[in-house]
Amino acid sequence: MYISEVMTKNVRIGSPEDTLQMAAEMMGDCDFGILPIEDNNQLVGMLSDRDITIRAVAKGFSPNEHHVREIMTRDVQFIYEDETVEDAAQMMSSLQVRRLPVVDIDEHLVGIVSLGDLAISGDEAAGDALESISQPN
Repeated sequence: MYISEVMTKNVRIGSPEDTLQMAAEMMGDCDFGILPIEDNNQLVGMLSDRDITIRAVAKGFSPNEHHVREIMTRDVQFIYEDETVEDAAQMMSSLQVRRLPVVDIDEHLVGIVSLGDLAISGDEAAGDALESISQPN
């Protein structure tokens, strides 16, 4: 089974120029904990609710004065939409992550695949990935 068959396709996207408050509002309104960041239709980062807490709030950043570009994770690992569920499970396991951005051949964001998406697929590789990800380092 391919990633394109199980991924979440309607993904909200933030901009590096968004304020932290704008990004946090978007995440709260849509009830998700991670936001892909694009600039000129290219995936340039990811922002998590944990990033906002640890990299901004803990350092006293003003949510109205500081921008996503200041705290987002820039080295984004992604998977292609035509890769398999097994490929995603292996990547998540090795990276110790629960979500991966999904891109097309031109590396444009087309969705996000989560460990939950893999579990719903019925592939046992997802269970193995969850076990690996859930183990303490």
